[in-house]
Amino acid sequence: MGQTLRLVDTPLLWVVVEAGKPTPEAAAALRRTAVMHRYVGCCDKLLNVSSAAAADLRPHQMNAALELVENHRLDGIVYFAHEEGVYSLDLFQRLRQIRRFGTWPVPVISENIRDGVVLEGPVCKQNQVVGWHTSEDNSKIRRFHVAMSGFAFNSTMLWDPKLRSHVAWNSIRHPETVKEGFQGTTFVEQLVEDESQMEGVPADCSHIMNWHAPFGSENLAYPKGWRVGTNLDVIIPLK
Repeated sequence: MGQTLRLVDTPLLWVVVEAGKPTPEAAAALRRTAVMHRYVGCCDKLLNVSSAAAADLRPHQMNAALELVENHRLDGIVYFAHEEGVYSLDLFQRLRQIRRFGTWPVPVISENIRDGVVLEGPVCKQNQVVGWHTSEDNSKIRRFHVAMSGFAFNSTMLWDPKLRSHVAWNSIRHPETVKEGFQGTTFVEQLVEDESQMEGVPADCSHIMNWHAPFGSENLAYPKGWRVGTNLDVIIPLK
């Protein structure tokens, strides 16, 4: 991620949240990227409980980043990037054009070989979101079919209740107990009421600007010839 962000035009602030206390090694690695950043830790108490209870710390990490942005009134576009994403430079240029809340489609490499690549995100017409790419199973369950890496929003929505849908809520945060697959819609529902408050990025949502490629599974549906895992167990002695 650091190597990608080095290529992005400034101004840009990279908020990095460690699951635990910040370490000197990570701080040094971040400094070597030469990308302006803020490095903070979170979730100390959760790390001290059982591994089962602390299995998914990502919502807590994102909330720590949101808290930093809100407390310091950092004015810009908030975007959640993570280690399972592949990003184009065009994406970061498009983010700068978002006025309030923008969304775009993201191809997800499925862990189910039969599904292959699943497209998740909006269908757009003249900058308006008019529908969603989604599977039949999820069509009536989620309100907004957004990928976590398929939307961004103006940071002022965090502290100005006039700019978001639920003015009675004191803070916009990721729910920490929502099932996987529903974090995106549950978070977005705090920011917008319906599709009329969304901007398609770009206007017709026709560009693929980033991919979601989950790792850690043996069953990822990579195209034929891309899987090389079975060839990585050979040890070649150096001469």
